[in-house]
Formats: sequence, structure tokens, C-alpha cells
Amino acid sequence: MLDCVPELEHFDLVVIGAGPAGEKAAAQAGYFKKRVAIIERESEPGGAAVNTGTLPSKTLRETALYLSGYHARELYGVALELDPSATLPRLMSRKNAITSAEARAYRSNLAKHDVHYFHGQGRLRDAHTVSITSAAGELCISADFVLLSTGSKPHRPADIDFADDSIHDSDEILTIHDLPTSLAILGGGVIGCEYACMFAALGVGVTLVDARAEILPFLDAEIVARLKVAMVKLGIRLVQGQRWTTVLRTPAGVAATLADGSVLETQQLLFAAGRTGCAADLGLETVGLAADARGYIAVDKDYRTQVPNIFAAGDVIGFPALASVSMEQGRVAVCHAFGFGYKKSVATEMPYGIYTIPEVSSFGETEETCKEKNIDYVVGRALYENNARGKITGDLEGITKLVVAAGTRRIIGIHVIGERATELVHIGQVAIHLGATIDLFIDMVFNYPTLADSYKYAAYDCLAALSNQVQPVG
Repeated sequence: MLDCVPELEHFDLVVIGAGPAGEKAAAQAGYFKKRVAIIERESEPGGAAVNTGTLPSKTLRETALYLSGYHARELYGVALELDPSATLPRLMSRKNAITSAEARAYRSNLAKHDVHYFHGQGRLRDAHTVSITSAAGELCISADFVLLSTGSKPHRPADIDFADDSIHDSDEILTIHDLPTSLAILGGGVIGCEYACMFAALGVGVTLVDARAEILPFLDAEIVARLKVAMVKLGIRLVQGQRWTTVLRTPAGVAATLADGSVLETQQLLFAAGRTGCAADLGLETVGLAADARGYIAVDKDYRTQVPNIFAAGDVIGFPALASVSMEQGRVAVCHAFGFGYKKSVATEMPYGIYTIPEVSSFGETEETCKEKNIDYVVGRALYENNARGKITGDLEGITKLVVAAGTRRIIGIHVIGERATELVHIGQVAIHLGATIDLFIDMVFNYPTLADSYKYAAYDCLAALSNQVQPVG
């Protein structure tokens, strides 16, 4: 390693990693007129959210919905057929424009807050010194505080040959050229379920394998059941409660052997079981820190590591590893570092947004958690097929489901499956934050026709459920 220059440029805050957590943290400190530097080793800012994961995958989803005529089939009986010569780069042509625009937005926001941007590999030299290695050489800068926000990458088991052109992780799956005729997906978490739906909608024969007895077990069980029906309708084969033992190349493609001895042979395979923190090459050992076995850095409730002036936020600290939460973690970490009387904590509950086909989104208690906590509850449902907007758009699979505390009529959970679920859930989220009862939705006037109007009818269904409860005598 080259020696750093003796006189260091000093900053109030140095951020390593310009993904969602790092960018928002840097901007937050800049907003309060702190002198901030941010270091990014990739060619553009944005992290996995912008460049390899969140936005690119949602681009593929929109492409799949459009080209498959997903809703048009129900509305008009239209059968669309994908051009057999279509390549994934052609289908993803909008991806580059979207990621470039978002990267420009990141750079613009950092510049707006006078953040100094460095391209290179950031590494701790000591608690207050960070080296930046790039093609131009190495330089060092110093800081009062350091924030580590280097994100995560797909987990790659050593016994799976990812160098094989037919075996992919969730970052590289979108870089393949030709759509496979068949695809095995190992891992039925959020990423696995999302990609299963996207590729199935494009006509790929998909088999989704998960070691657990149920996919997405953190969701309301009724919503999962409805999603599984939709996935099977898309042509997805679900294999649950089966762990894979080996993944090997064959003359025809890839063979995955399952725990029961059965062999799943497909043209290509996607391994989507977990991610690991990007904590290597950060120089953690120079300050007495170490990541855990999955590459995650431990922090306290203020996002401070065991070294008092070094903080960490985003995917590199592990769960929940959501871009939306990472942004808030970055902001809160900076506020604690400098003692700003502004954002002191991240909300203890956050919505889940799962971009399957159809979408799923959830916030608050499920029926299952109510039973675990001995909460007396009722539920109310409104089906999209009974909603005027649902009928117009052909979105007939959806449901808005409210979970309500029986004693107080307060809304404690909202679960939506159907297109625009990730937007609709925020109406219920606000109501829960405000401690509202179902009377809020009964009294509100919603635009007509809208999917949001389903909240009113779910609330009426809750009223019916409450009135049907047996009243105590005496």
C-alpha cells in the first residue's frame, strides 16, 4: 500500500459507500452545513438499489407485465406472444436510461448539499483516517466521524460454480443475453419470488424451490395463499420444504439434486438464497472491528459501532436490508453523530413491498401475530373484483385486508395483494400510525373509481365482523 500524503484534507464526516444509506446520510449532514466527503468504488453511485437490484428488476417486471398482456388476457381475451428472438438486453433497454437518470439524481443531490465526491475504494487507516485507492493512486482524508454504508451482495455458497454461464446470482441474472426456456430458482424469499414471477410472465418455465415449509412466512398467511394461486396460474412450479444438496452442470443445462433425492434439470439456474454484507477491504481490523460470518457489522440503536466515532447503516448491518429503511438509518446515524435534535430513530415498523405478479404489501399485525400475542381481532376484506377500478383495469385477483383490534376498533394491520399494492399500503400505514379506528375509512370520501375505495368496503366488512361477535351476558 502506498503511503498517504502527510497533510490530510479534513472533513466533519466521511461516508464510504454511495448507495441509499450513504447518499442520504451525506446529504443530511450537508444540509446542516457539515463538511462531508463520500467515497464510491463503483463507476456510479446508487449501490445495488440503483445499479443491480431494485430498479433494474422492477424494470424487468414492468416489461414482463406489458409484453405478456397480463391483465389484457382477462379483459379482452387477448393472447400476446413474445417474439422468440427477444433477448434480455432488448427487454431491459429502459434499464440503462433509468439507472443513469437515478445516478444523476444521486450526484445532483450530493452536489446540492456541497458533498465532496471521491471515486475509489475507501478503507480505514485508523479511526479518523480513510484512504482512497483508485487508478490515480492513493490519497488519504481525515474526519471527525466515519459512516460505513457499503451495502450487500448475493450470498454465493462455495459448492456452487457461479463461473458457469448457466448458473447465476441475483445480481448477474439480469446480464444474461437470451431468455432460457427453463429456470430453476433456489430460494423462495422476496428476491426468488419476484424473479420467479417476472420470468414466468415472459414465458420461461420456472421452478421455485424453497427449503422452508412456506414461502414468505412473515406475511399474512391468507395473502401468501392468494399469491401462490397467482404464481401457479403464471405457470410457476412450487417446490416447498426441500433443501438442495448439489448443483451440477449437465450437457443439457443444470441439475439440482434435492434432499429427497429427486433431480431438477433446467436450462439455467438462479441462486437467490440470502445476501452477505460488503465489509471486506474496509480495514475494519485496523480499528478493532470485525464483521460477522455473513459480513454484517454490529451497531447499537444509534447505528454506532464499538468505535465511538464510526457508524454503519444500510444493508451492511443486516436486517431488514430494505432501501427505504437504509435511507432512514443513514439519516438517523448522522443525527446521532453530530447531536442534531432532528431524527433520533427509525420507525420500529416498516411496510414490506414485494414486487411479485401481483404485488404484495403489508404493514402491522397479521392474523398469525395476533394469535401469538393473544390479541382479540377481526378482519375485513374488499376484493378488487368487486371494485369498479379493478374491473376497468382487469386487476381481479387483488384484495385489501384490514386487521382490527376488536375491543377498540383500531386498525392494527393492513395487507394488500394486487397491482399498486405497494402504493395502497401507505394509506393504511398512516391510519395505523395515527391510531385510527375503522370509522376513519367509513367516514372518508374516496375518489371513484379507485382501488383506494376498497379501504371503505374493507372497513364495512370489519363492522359486520364486529357485529357478529358474541356479546357477553350481564
